[in-house]
Amino acid sequence: MRVFEASDIVEIAIRIEENGTNFYKFAEQIAKQEEAKKLFADLAKAEVAHKKTFEGIFAKMEKYSPPESFAGEYSSYLRDYVDSNIIFTKEVLDKELTKVKDTLSAIDFAIRRELDSILYYHEIKRFVPTTQHAAIDQIIDEERKHFSCLSEAKKRYSA
Repeated sequence: MRVFEASDIVEIAIRIEENGTNFYKFAEQIAKQEEAKKLFADLAKAEVAHKKTFEGIFAKMEKYSPPESFAGEYSSYLRDYVDSNIIFTKEVLDKELTKVKDTLSAIDFAIRRELDSILYYHEIKRFVPTTQHAAIDQIIDEERKHFSCLSEAKKRYSA
């Protein structure tokens, strides 16, 4: 039983990238080292670029149109779902950000969120037709790049 189309997943990815941008801008503000500030600024820019990439994917995809009680109901549901349950939610950020006091804790937080994103996209693939898996795989590849970058940074700041 399919719950989502790949276009829905890409719409969620767009939302995740918006929330990720907000976190990386916060991390840039708390970082004391110039190299860390640059890392977080670059990651925020990458999130914006990823969002544009995902918007391009979304624009080319056939949209799923479920029955709605009012226009935009399903789209609103997806946004609320992401904000309430996925990765960079306001509640998670508010709670977790109290623990983010320095560069290393920001990197640790970001690594966990990137891994959560990767896991989410892997898991959700079973809900979309195999013909649309390439779009999901492209999103996973983008998130892996962030994870790798953050993992390398963690090695530098942990030493």
